[in-house]
Amino acid sequence: MDWQPDGWLAGVRWLPSPNFGMRPAGEAVSLIVVHNISLPPDEFGGDWVEDFFLNRLDASAHPYFSTIAGLQVSAHFYIRRDGRIVQFVGCDQRAWHAGQSCWCERDNCNDFSVGIELEGSDSQPYAAAQYEALWQLIDALRQRYPIATIAGHCHIAPGRKTDPGPAFDWPALRGRYSDLDLPPEIAA
Repeated sequence: MDWQPDGWLAGVRWLPSPNFGMRPAGEAVSLIVVHNISLPPDEFGGDWVEDFFLNRLDASAHPYFSTIAGLQVSAHFYIRRDGRIVQFVGCDQRAWHAGQSCWCERDNCNDFSVGIELEGSDSQPYAAAQYEALWQLIDALRQRYPIATIAGHCHIAPGRKTDPGPAFDWPALRGRYSDLDLPPEIAA
């Protein structure tokens, strides 16, 4: 995987989101945050997540959508169930994925992290193709940035967020990236 200017990754689909900002000057990307998302909740397929990150979600298309339609959020990457990767924000920029967050006594994780959304939910296993894409993406990120930690949204916003949930294969991640600082698993 090759990198393009501003942290755009070649070979993945680009859908530039308006929901991003500049990282603080001199701030290195050192954290990867793993999330999950499905729209409507627990349903997979369709373009609802893309529409949400692009601020074009039709609030009338599903009752749940009216509760989130006004939010302006994004992630750097979204990995579909079949392993396809979509990029919304260049990694040199600050995506709006973490919200109120703290890691290792540092607030505002968006400032120093890359957000990766997996199409999924806390209760359903992720697909093998997603893990394969995730590993390739993490490897590419580690080639470009001084990644020190991979954490879940649940780790940086405990009590507020639960993703990627108990269905996420933390043991596989630990086996593959044992050289990184990885958080303790959260009991299901």
